[in-house]
Amino acid sequence: MNHEPDFLQNLRAEFSGWRLWIDRAIVLGYAVLAGLFVVGFTHAAEWAFALFEGLFHRHSWAVLLWTPALTAAIVWATRRWFPGAAGSGIPQIKAALDPDLPSERRGLFASLRLTLAKIGLGAAGFAAGLSVGREGPSVQVAAGVMQHAKRWLSPGSTIDMRALLVAGGAAGIAAAFNAPLAGVVFAIEELSGRLEARASGVIITGIVLAGLVAVSAFGNLSYFGVIRVPHLDWSLLGPGLAVALLSGVAGGLFARLLIASLTGAPQRLNHWRRRYPVRFAAACGLAVAVIGLVTGGVTYGAGSEAVKRMLHGEAPLSPLYTLLKFIATWLTAWSGAPGGIFAPSLSIGAGIGDAIARLASPEFGPALIALGMAGFLAAVTQAPLTAFIIVMEMVDGHAMVLSLMASAMLASLVSRMISRPLYETLAEHMVGAATGRLAAQPQEPVAREEPPRSP
Repeated sequence: MNHEPDFLQNLRAEFSGWRLWIDRAIVLGYAVLAGLFVVGFTHAAEWAFALFEGLFHRHSWAVLLWTPALTAAIVWATRRWFPGAAGSGIPQIKAALDPDLPSERRGLFASLRLTLAKIGLGAAGFAAGLSVGREGPSVQVAAGVMQHAKRWLSPGSTIDMRALLVAGGAAGIAAAFNAPLAGVVFAIEELSGRLEARASGVIITGIVLAGLVAVSAFGNLSYFGVIRVPHLDWSLLGPGLAVALLSGVAGGLFARLLIASLTGAPQRLNHWRRRYPVRFAAACGLAVAVIGLVTGGVTYGAGSEAVKRMLHGEAPLSPLYTLLKFIATWLTAWSGAPGGIFAPSLSIGAGIGDAIARLASPEFGPALIALGMAGFLAAVTQAPLTAFIIVMEMVDGHAMVLSLMASAMLASLVSRMISRPLYETLAEHMVGAATGRLAAQPQEPVAREEPPRSP
């Protein structure tokens, strides 16, 4: 640290080892491939949901048979052949990064086989009309591709399996949201907590490349559209604070409900879920279908069309939509079908913002919708920086940067008072199941009342 770097010496060191550049080229090539896989998954999901919408508009009552039947088939196939593909995909990658997980068990959560299964089963979830998103699954899809690069790297490469999984997961977020910056922040905030200095340059470049692949395929757009906010002043402070607090409470309750449902409580219903998983999935699918019929179809899928209608002020949705979307997303996750909660969380947060806007001032609708999206996503994931940047990418201009950051931070703080971190808790549960710790833990004895002893 006491000497200035020698440019010529460092340049010779960079070009002295040809194998180093081959390793870098391999990683960057896999990053491009990961982006292409996410793009393919996006096209498959959109095609599948268009298929469902066609069925719903032609024969709306048919979904009462179609959705539960297809949900049951998805869960049956997942449990029989691809148990590691169930759920979001983010807890799986966090589990694969856990130091307590033996290296030979990482294939349970990240592999090319699971990548292909996640694409097929995730698209089938959209075809069923479930309340799902593709961002969480994109994390597992891209990480499964990136980890495959390890077999081609030199034995002395500074890029290890952990770095590849982090890069893949972040590349999935970057490609799914067309937001490379969100991918980098997600890698630091949610997956690793830090980036190794020796490999950080290659990792960040790979994340950006995956995001650029998505941008080149879809353009610099998000499927929630662009949020154009009016001129803001201090009159937004009260409604904005209400949106952040309500989003924090709702997001914390949602995370707590998911943790309880997916890790064993409430006991009676989860006992039925463990004993009859396919029947339970069919019941959840039927409930989601009924909710969709009641709401005219707006709770199906990711909810992007409902958010666009809110932003344009067309046919405003009642607050009941937000509650039913909340329930439909919970039931979808509880069923065990592969699918993410990022996009549904954004649509629920948009509904919270829209409800407050109608009580306060409709002219602030787009701004409060954006605050609700950032707040609820931050509360569910307890990753406020990632949530803030994802929503910031959707806002036209930088007028709301500080407001979005404040909403995400406040909502995340409120959520931490209500619930444990969602993805971290689910990942710990998965690692415990994979290593046998859950089965080895003794059951707590049931307290029995004893008769009082005679003096």
